[in-house]
Parts: sequence; C-alpha cells; structure tokens
Amino acid sequence: MGYTVAVVGATGNVGHELLTILSERKFPVDEVIALASERSVGKEISFGEDDILKVQNLATFDFSGVDIVLSSPGAKVSAEFSPKAAAAGAVVIDNTSHFRMDPDVPLVVPEVNPEAVAGYTKKNIIANPNCSTIQMVVALKPLHELARIERVVVSTYQSVSGGGKEAMDELFNQTRGIFVNDPVTSNQKVFPKQIAFNCIPHIDTFMDDGQTKEEWKMVVETKKILDPKIKVTATCVRLPVFIGHAEAINIQFAKPVSDDQARKALQAAPGVIVVDHRAAEGYVTPVESAGEDAVYVSRIRSDPTIDNGLNIWVVADNLRKGAALNTVQIAEELIKNHL
Repeated sequence: MGYTVAVVGATGNVGHELLTILSERKFPVDEVIALASERSVGKEISFGEDDILKVQNLATFDFSGVDIVLSSPGAKVSAEFSPKAAAAGAVVIDNTSHFRMDPDVPLVVPEVNPEAVAGYTKKNIIANPNCSTIQMVVALKPLHELARIERVVVSTYQSVSGGGKEAMDELFNQTRGIFVNDPVTSNQKVFPKQIAFNCIPHIDTFMDDGQTKEEWKMVVETKKILDPKIKVTATCVRLPVFIGHAEAINIQFAKPVSDDQARKALQAAPGVIVVDHRAAEGYVTPVESAGEDAVYVSRIRSDPTIDNGLNIWVVADNLRKGAALNTVQIAEELIKNHL
C-alpha cells in the first residue's frame, strides 16, 4: 500500500532533506506533494533521482485525501496549518517547536519511545523534538536502561544550519568578507554577534530565568521523552560550522557505571555508532557526521569528581537525525504499527 504524503516547507533545508530521505528509504508513497509559501509556488524540486515536483501553495491547499503530512515550515505557520491538515484526516508529523509540549501531542524519537506514537489519535499530530534533544536522548536511552540517570549537564556546539539557510549564508558571507577586509556588520543579519571565527552562547530567545529557549527545550523535552525525574541543565552555543551538532554530556547515575559497561550498552543501541579510541582521530567531529544517519558517541570516560559520573561526546547531522530523518522514522513507525 502506498500513501499520499505532503511535505510542508519543502523548499527549506529540512524540506529538501525530507524529500531526499523519503526517496532513499523507499517510503511507500503513491504521491508526494511539495508545499511552501506563495513566493515559492511553481518552483521545481527533486524527489529521488528521476522525479521533479512543482511546489504548490500551502495557503490554498486542500489536505483532503492526504494520509501523512511532514511539516517543517516554522512554528507560526505550523500552528495555523498543521491543525487544518489534521482536521482533514491527515496525520501530521510536525518538526517545529509549536506542539512539542502539548500534553495531547506525543513527542517521539523512535529509538527511545516509539510506543508514544500511539497517542497521535488525540489530535492527529505527532511532534518531532528539537535537534539537540534528539541526538542526546538517543545516546542517553541505553545508559538510562543500564543504570538510572539522575542528572545531566550538557554543553552543545551547534552548527549554523540549525538557524536555516540564511544563517548558513551569513557564515559563508562573513568568512569570505573577512578575507577581503569587508566589515563584518555588512553581513550580519541573523546572528546578534559575528559568527565567523567565533562562538555565540545564545540560541533562540532569552527567558526570564537567564536560560535561552534552546536550553529550556533540551530540559523539558528530555523529561517528556525519556524520564520526567531526570535533572537536566544545558548551555547551548552556536559555532561557525555549517552542518553537524556536537554535545559534551556529563551524566550522573544512581549507581556506578564503568567505561566498559557504558561502551557496551551504547554499541548495542539502535541508531548509535561508537567511535571511541583514545588516540588522535579516535573520535567523531561534526564535519564527519554530515550526511550520516547515526548518532556518534566518542570520548567515553569516567568523571571522578562526582559519584557515579560519566562523560561522553555526542555528534550527529542536525538536518538528518536532528530533523528530517527522525521525522521519516516516526512516519515509518506510524505506518508499521498504527495505521
């Protein structure tokens, strides 16, 4: 059986990845519909090696007859159109932040809580978590099963592609401009400070308690997906890297966990590849994760400064596993066990 699938936000970074991954994984489609804003109507985008899709207008599209909607147009747009698609009978898998903390919308990472997909029937909507949360909980899940996690301290090193195409263009233009002595401010529109050859400890808006919204997302989403009892604190930093997020994660368990125990649990976990050699090049960096599906774990080592402590380094392609791939994997779980 094939499905009619609509991709909302098809012309964006994640939209392109969604179409690529649907084709790569041979998702059972009878028809794929590309939707975007009015300014993109009529543009042609590729689906697989042979098919070309013409972008249709999201604002006027009738979702009747669509089975699954993969949505990544931005939170405000999704807030308006995802409920419309759901009301028309489609199951919406939403990649924006708008529905993630809705108690009637499951927040799903298939390697971690696939059973949560069953809750889609309340609103016909499933939420895809934040990119930085996804890769972290994929790595934490097998460790939490090994020995209950009590506390997580995470510092993220996030690529500019998490901010969209304009953010990637800003990094490129600033970097080029510095070499020809152009003033950085002439190429500064997305980020509050220079991103080229710099790092910015500020992703999303600031909240009253001093956290940024990105940091808050990692806390509350981890609790919703993995375990509400886990204490999480995060510092999220934007780096001059085009694709791939990295995270330094410090974990405190309820009982002792050795390096070898953690390594074996991670090696057996779905979606995880361990590259952990205590030598030069014995770890994975964001550049090496680009275009890959796995969550990579390196630098596994005990933390002797706290009881039952462990440090790990986690890297993944934020456009794939952190967004598009996880969305398609949710759709695969949906059709396999729920539709």
